[in-house]
Order: sequence, then C-alpha cells, then structure tokens
Amino acid sequence: MFTPAVLTVIIIGLFILANAIRILREYERGIIFRLGRLIGAKGPGLILLIPVVDRMVKVSLRVVTMDVPSQDVITKDNVTVKVNAVIYFRVIDASKAIVAVEDFLYATSMIAQTTLRSVLGQVELDDLLSNREKINQELQKIIDAQTEPWGIKVSVVEVKNVDLPQEMQRAIAKQAEAERERRSKVIHAEGELQASHKLAEAAKVIGTHPMALQLRFMQTLTEVATEKNSTIIFPVPIDLLAPFVQKAAKEAQK
Repeated sequence: MFTPAVLTVIIIGLFILANAIRILREYERGIIFRLGRLIGAKGPGLILLIPVVDRMVKVSLRVVTMDVPSQDVITKDNVTVKVNAVIYFRVIDASKAIVAVEDFLYATSMIAQTTLRSVLGQVELDDLLSNREKINQELQKIIDAQTEPWGIKVSVVEVKNVDLPQEMQRAIAKQAEAERERRSKVIHAEGELQASHKLAEAAKVIGTHPMALQLRFMQTLTEVATEKNSTIIFPVPIDLLAPFVQKAAKEAQK
C-alpha cells in the first residue's frame, strides 16, 4: 500500500499534469503568457504548459453575431428616430485581441454604437429608409477600420429597425398616398391621350370612307339587339333610306 507521503506526491503530480495539459478545438487559439510575457498563440490540438509559470487565455475564432442596442439618432433633417443594428465580426489575430484591448467584445460593441449614431446623424431620413445598403457599407468600413488594430475583422453591419415617431409615420403615409394618387392620374391621362389619338385616326378613316359610318351604325344595332330590351328606338340616317326614295321616284315617273 502507498504511504501518505507517496499518495501526496501522486496527487500533486496529477494536479500538475492536469494543469500542464490543454486541448484546444479547431476554432480556438490559446494565448500563452510566461511569467507575464507574451509567448504567442498556439493551437488547435494538445498544448503543454509549464505549471505556475505559464498562463493561457483561450480565444474563439468563430464569427460573432452582436446586437447593437437601439440608439436615439437625430438625422440631418432634424428627425429623431430609434435605430438598432446587428454586427458580424471575428478575431483574425488572437494575440492582438487579448493584448491590444482589455475586452474586445465590449470595445467592439461601444465602437458600433458610437459609429451608428455618428453616421446616421449625417444622413437624411429619406436616405436612411431608402439607401439602407449604402449606409450599411459605410458603417462596416468605419467600424472595421477602428477595430483592425485589435485584430478584429468586421464583415457585415446591418441596420435592422428604424422606429419613427407617430406623427412622422402619418406624414409618410400621406405622402405615399399622394404619390399613388399622382401615378393613377398620370396613367389615366396617358390612357385618355392614347384613346384620343385612336379616335382621331378613326375620324380620318370615316371621313374618307362615308360607308364606314353606316357599317359602324349597323354594328351598334347588332350589339344593342343582343340586350333584353322590349322597345328600342334608333335614329336612322337618311343615307340609309336614299336607295328606297330613289326607287319610289322612278316608279312614280313611269
């Protein structure tokens, strides 16, 4: 049997061995500090540390999705709105992310919030609502430039929701209704213009061919006759009766 001293040595040895071995996943890196000095980043896989002397800080290299809380923004045309966003970023230099900044997650969040207020304060409300893609690209470019010294790569920034005051929502709804009414009137006017051109062409044809008017009149009679009416009164053009009048005159002369 083991003596108490041997058991103590075994337990201490196991404790030291457990603290000396680290296993890092594929998406993790270990930043090693030896007596306070940066040794570098290691991993993934099996990492051996010197107990008491070495200290390791794990950093994930996966893409982080971070919500940017709603910010009160005054646009360039003096409209107060609440805007929130989402930012996607990842660590590309694990050593800088630990050494260059105290808490890179918190620092990135603060930079995103201040940049969101600054950029949106320089645009008008119409641009904020219609040119969302351009604003997203500008936000991504600015935030990425600020986080690059920390070893952080910002890939995407998206403005999610823009909360407008009630009076502004009503004004926009009225503007949209007026725009739809304007388009409707323009379309109706264009239709009337095209119809007038066709009518003018038809008048020219009828003017050069008088019989065309009679044929159109007969067609109208045919269309009306299909309706279920008991009595229909039509004015008959005198030209239709001219052949009968001429025949009667000839017979009277005989």
